[in-house]
Amino acid sequence: MNQSSLSRKAFLQHSIVGLSGLSLAPSASLLSPEKEIAWGASTGNGNKYTLKNVRLETGFDYEGEEVIGTKTGLFSVEITNGKITTISSQKPPADAIDAKGLLMLPSFKDMHIHLDKTFYGDKWQATKRRTNGVKGMIALEQQILPEMLKNSTQKAEKLIELLQSRGTGFARSHVNIEPTSKLQSLKNLQTALRNKKDVFGAELVAFPQHGVFYTDSAPYMKEAAQTDIDFIGGVDPFTLDGAIEKTMDFTIQLALDHHKGIDIHLHESGESGLKTIEYLMAKVNENPVLKGKTYVSHAFALAKLDKGKQEEIAEKLAAARIGILSTIPFGNTIMPIPTLLKYGVNVMTGNDSIVDHWNTFGTGSVLQKANLAAQLYGYATEFGLSRILKLATAGPLPLTDKGEQQWPKAGDDANVVLVDASCSAEAVSRISPIKSLIYQGKVVY
Repeated sequence: MNQSSLSRKAFLQHSIVGLSGLSLAPSASLLSPEKEIAWGASTGNGNKYTLKNVRLETGFDYEGEEVIGTKTGLFSVEITNGKITTISSQKPPADAIDAKGLLMLPSFKDMHIHLDKTFYGDKWQATKRRTNGVKGMIALEQQILPEMLKNSTQKAEKLIELLQSRGTGFARSHVNIEPTSKLQSLKNLQTALRNKKDVFGAELVAFPQHGVFYTDSAPYMKEAAQTDIDFIGGVDPFTLDGAIEKTMDFTIQLALDHHKGIDIHLHESGESGLKTIEYLMAKVNENPVLKGKTYVSHAFALAKLDKGKQEEIAEKLAAARIGILSTIPFGNTIMPIPTLLKYGVNVMTGNDSIVDHWNTFGTGSVLQKANLAAQLYGYATEFGLSRILKLATAGPLPLTDKGEQQWPKAGDDANVVLVDASCSAEAVSRISPIKSLIYQGKVVY
């Protein structure tokens, strides 16, 4: 696919078939009655049970050197105390639960979302026309956040349930830390996550949405860093704070002082965006403890570079072990995801905003994101579709590139999704229906 010639209109026309059937609530019409699983009471606690007739991928079919299909088989999978304990093709026990040939895949992970800010679960609202860019949105947030915070815990729980219905059992959520919310948005989301702790996993990013210094968020960020958050966030240091080094130095030092990772929003697409990425790479190389714990969300500046510069930066990002969190698609910005993957950059995705004042859209499905990536970048073959599933799982795949079975294995966490598909390539291509989600051995959807 020639991505440079792909117009926005053509892309939307091409993707409409893949999007059909997706809505903001589980649709009974998508579910085949004959594939419904009769779950027993024991699956609620995940102590011990066996699934029979589980479809697992076992290898690739080849025509010459080309992958033309995926081999699968039916197995019994025993789950005990949140772990996969045995995988067998032998006769299952009499009390085994029939999975009816559904495909088992690693459960999905939404690696960039804002669970603390959503209209989902409340009355419908579309976005309003924006004025004055990000600074205009900050002014809007300062007005509406006090009201949104009144029921943000309940809305976050509803949003988590939506994600579960789409096969997602884990999310990395950014949470507002700024003078309007102070730490209240964090506290409200932590309450929601405590209420869901047995059925959903999460990690949190302290996110200075209104700029570290533009609205004097620094003291609140310092306070948040002392809590059990996982990452120090940031946003557009040049556009908002007027200086790359001052803001980035604050962010990096705060992460080092409190043993946190880094995950910054970087929408800046010009020279300042590239300079921020280069400054971050230099600082991570100076502080190797941050390697593998540092991410740039969006990173639109990479889309504006020529091919040679994209490859140079991708190679440097991979060497520094800095990951890219990409929301797919984003207007007419086509990110160089194939180039990043080629050089071994850890690329993940998420839904970002779901039905809030930033974004009217959002299905909650990262499988849909993998499907959109496949369309945008031409991953149309059996092999390509099976590989791009990694965007939904945030890494784990049933088969290696050589077709060797690598998941699941005995001892793996029982975080799995059961999908009405013959293989992962079909699941991506058709955004196949999610039948069940198992988190730490517990059937939660």
